[in-house]
Amino acid sequence: MASSTKKKKDTDATLEATGQSLMPGLIQDVLPTAAPSASSASSAPSANSPMQELIPGFEGQATKAYTVLARRYRSRTFAEVVGQDTIGRTLQNAIATGRTAHAYLFCGTRGVGKTSMARIFARALNARGQTQATEIGEAIMRGDDMDVVEIDGASNRGIDDARDLIAGAGIAPARSAYKIYIIDEVHMLTTPAFNALLKTMEEPPPHVKFILCTTEAHKVPATIQSRCQRFDFRNISAAKIAGHLQDVLRKESIAADDAAVMQVARLANGSMRDGLSLLDRLVAASTDGRISTALLADVLGMPDDSVVAGLVAAIGAGDARVSLERAAALLEGGTSIDQALELMAERFRIVMLAAVCGADSELLEVADEARAEAARDAKAFEPATLAHLIAVCDAVLRSAKQSGAPRTLFDAAVVRMALAARFAPVAEVGAGTSARAQAPVPELPVKKPLRPM
Repeated sequence: MASSTKKKKDTDATLEATGQSLMPGLIQDVLPTAAPSASSASSAPSANSPMQELIPGFEGQATKAYTVLARRYRSRTFAEVVGQDTIGRTLQNAIATGRTAHAYLFCGTRGVGKTSMARIFARALNARGQTQATEIGEAIMRGDDMDVVEIDGASNRGIDDARDLIAGAGIAPARSAYKIYIIDEVHMLTTPAFNALLKTMEEPPPHVKFILCTTEAHKVPATIQSRCQRFDFRNISAAKIAGHLQDVLRKESIAADDAAVMQVARLANGSMRDGLSLLDRLVAASTDGRISTALLADVLGMPDDSVVAGLVAAIGAGDARVSLERAAALLEGGTSIDQALELMAERFRIVMLAAVCGADSELLEVADEARAEAARDAKAFEPATLAHLIAVCDAVLRSAKQSGAPRTLFDAAVVRMALAARFAPVAEVGAGTSARAQAPVPELPVKKPLRPM
């Protein structure tokens, strides 16, 4: 026993001595070197820091935490939720008349304002008439209010989580009128969890309200949907997204080409958050403080609109050689075959809308210069031909993914589209009145009945 105690003391002494000898070196490695005095700094020669070598122009300023545009310009009032005016007006009327339901279901694709609307609605319910209305409202909009509980359905999806929610629902709110549960991605809950919530959602305590948000409403059981007031959030039009992006750029004092902003709005596919995220990438990549179509092509890997427009113009002129050359230039610029076909189909759609609806139509979601160009290209096509060319792009796009020679299919499609006038007219093919269909059918000889023997 005594020998083990002595051995332990010797070990502790050795570790202590070793630690004392290593500590100065560790401190010197971990802690930054003290800043030199002004006199020593002036006498010492200046040398580029590692950050200055990696990032030209880096001056070593203190880096401030950056908040992305999608969060900084998140909607804070019903009127600021772009493209969802009807839903906002309905919720405001329900509050004004005292006819708010106990459960709501917000459905729609990503980035259309579901969670923002849920927070705004919760703030309108809980912050009004409070002595600390501003503090409560700010806490709700940040997502950390004690009476507005935000739950991620993807990570809290089991029956145990549902039981915890039911147990917490019985507790009265701390300082507000209601205890509000916002469950995002509610379709991720398991079937037992949904079943456990049925009774509580049908007859909740008077101080409890549920706001369920989902991008896949078909996965929410009908028994849950029947207990909620359902609101379907629409995809936001490209024109409204572009208008909001222009407003954000003005507040950020950033110049931008209208064509580039409209292209970002189209790429957002109805999602405001996607549009702001794309804009954030362009702002970070801009070196001159301006967003241009060239920058958009460079950052997002998309060809300039003039390249695709030139290819479509060559197809409209019926010049197969020039069409192939411009198609090859499009691919050599880094555009994949799938992306090239998608861009061609989108360009044909723009020209078709200009041909059918006119260059001033609201369906034509492009800049003013592109409208005039689309109207000029529309003169070289018949609307039926444009619809056929879009179908050709779609068919080749699907076939190229399965083919071992996608470039061959792509080149054949370009030639087929450029020589469309030499094939049977689209209208006749669709109506079944081609030359072969109109050819007279020879009459078969009529056999005479045999006479009885």
